Amino acid sequence: MSSDTISNCLPQECPVDALGDFTPEIRAMMGVHILFWKIEDLVETINIDPPLTKQERHALLRLDAPQRMGVLAKEMAALPSAITAMADALEARGLLVRERDPDDRRAWRLRLTAAGTQARTELIQKASKVFKDVSGLTDAEVEAFAELSWKIHEHILRSGVPLSMAKENL
Repeated sequence: MSSDTISNCLPQECPVDALGDFTPEIRAMMGVHILFWKIEDLVETINIDPPLTKQERHALLRLDAPQRMGVLAKEMAALPSAITAMADALEARGLLVRERDPDDRRAWRLRLTAAGTQARTELIQKASKVFKDVSGLTDAEVEAFAELSWKIHEHILRSGVPLSMAKENL
């Protein structure tokens, strides 16, 4: 079956074994691409009440430990001013606090409150469920996929944040 036939069939009509002459690399890219778009469709279901913005949810997930605002901005490919505004909103909701960095009293870092930690836990549980539902992977497959995906993540960050990612978060 040609790649044109695969791309034009409805999911329920596409033969599972219709790999054509796609290389493993192309199949991997196709899988990651459709996984991204499916999760993007469902991203708003991964929220708490009252709802957080996408950037606020992303920050909560990244704050597993207190972190300097500048480091968080770099990890999220966002402007420091955007992180400041986001921190203001999360602080107003009681989800995080600003504290002086003990290693450099000039710098501020963000730390989750008990409510922020609870919200983060809820977001992680919801995101994990969405991923498992969307991907259809077993626990072992999720673990293997996560390990490989994180390796790719680290490689890409070492070589430079993708321009489209940086533009989206500016």
